Amino acid sequence: MTSDTNDITLLQQWTGKTETLHDVVRPEAVAALAATLDYPSAPPHGAPLPPLWHWINFWTTAPQSGLGPDGHARRGGFLPPVPQPRRMWAGGRLTFPGSVPVGAAISRTSTILDIAQKSGAGGQLTFVTVRHDIRHDGQLAITEEHDIVYRDLPAPGSAGPAPKMPPGEAQWTRKISPDPVLLFRYSALTFNGHRIHYDRSYVTEVEGYPGLIVHGPLIATLLMELLRDRLPQARVAAFSFRAVSPLFDTAPFSVNGRHNADGTVTLWAANSRGELAMQAEATLD
Repeated sequence: MTSDTNDITLLQQWTGKTETLHDVVRPEAVAALAATLDYPSAPPHGAPLPPLWHWINFWTTAPQSGLGPDGHARRGGFLPPVPQPRRMWAGGRLTFPGSVPVGAAISRTSTILDIAQKSGAGGQLTFVTVRHDIRHDGQLAITEEHDIVYRDLPAPGSAGPAPKMPPGEAQWTRKISPDPVLLFRYSALTFNGHRIHYDRSYVTEVEGYPGLIVHGPLIATLLMELLRDRLPQARVAAFSFRAVSPLFDTAPFSVNGRHNADGTVTLWAANSRGELAMQAEATLD
């Protein structure tokens, strides 16, 4: 099946499909993520896992022979066989009704909620929304709705979407230099074989991007870490984020935020030209 015969009726047969995975929040992996984020120490055994750090768990362990040309597992297993070659983490919505201790056994039940197609400036887009329920000791600790977007490769010479500007003035800001080592370490921690994050010839010559792409969940995590650094006593009850445009290892970017009068926190990432790359909102207890 090609993108010209992208049969939405076929794809929607995956709606409602579920899978459950089991894992352990390994202290060694938590320490490795802390080092990758440049912290001098990691949360100790038994301490609550910081928000969004659960993304280093529940690896997709497809065999090498089961990988597609982009480094992801071939489509048609849990996720539907969307034929469009570009796959990106478009955003998500999370709540944190409980906590996950470092060292704990956890489970994740995933359900495909929706599969839809839309037309954008760059052609047809296919969106897949997956809900994840993460439990510890049988209690719900994290709920997550994960949005994945698939799209065709751009036509030669086609213009990208018009840039968007950030949502106002920042109260906090931090500069990030996304070198290839940072991207490799995060890929390794999440067992993410997607070649756009480490294979420069693939990402530039096949997918047509100007450089290695910074992981969407890494950007979201850096936004969350900015919040935790500036409001260390706050407890995040809910977090949502939306990717607007990709960031590359060819230039630094910034993570920014402000604490609003209503108690919420607005966060965003901007590229070196000051254009919006990701926007997020956090609700605090």
